[in-house]
Amino acid sequence: DPRIRFFIGDVRDKDRLNRALQGVDFVVHAAATKIVPTAEYNPFECIKTNVIGAMNVVDASIDQNVKKVIALSTDKASSPINLYGATKLASDKLFVASNSTYARGHKTCFAVVRYGNVMGSRGSVIPFFMSLKNKSELPITNEYMTRFMISLDQGVELVWHAFKDMVGGEI
Repeated sequence: DPRIRFFIGDVRDKDRLNRALQGVDFVVHAAATKIVPTAEYNPFECIKTNVIGAMNVVDASIDQNVKKVIALSTDKASSPINLYGATKLASDKLFVASNSTYARGHKTCFAVVRYGNVMGSRGSVIPFFMSLKNKSELPITNEYMTRFMISLDQGVELVWHAFKDMVGGEI
């Protein structure tokens, strides 16, 4: 049976992460500076968490012989227009490339799942939209943009599906 353990801590702390992953078979990497204005205001912190933290997860997973790692990403990583999207794109590329270049000769397998807006999650845009229901206008970034919505259950199912079917390198 795979051992399930939750690590709630700073992925920027490589030593702590290495210890936390000892004996772990499967990792879901969900840590990120996710709020766009926060990332823009704190670019160094965003890069440390989203890029360097991702590299730490890759390193610790390989060092601890983790079997499979799924990194959670965002639709903002596709053609990014802000720092958050750019750092998540960099993170995605690290996880994908780690299969063929970095983890070669190791058993650890990496893949990425990309979500849109996860309804019911802490970062969902829906509560913000609901707070504006009595206003005459709903602010949007671009009139041609598309919002991708999934439920929390669908997000969890996508991760289980990825663990089941992944061979490494998928987004």
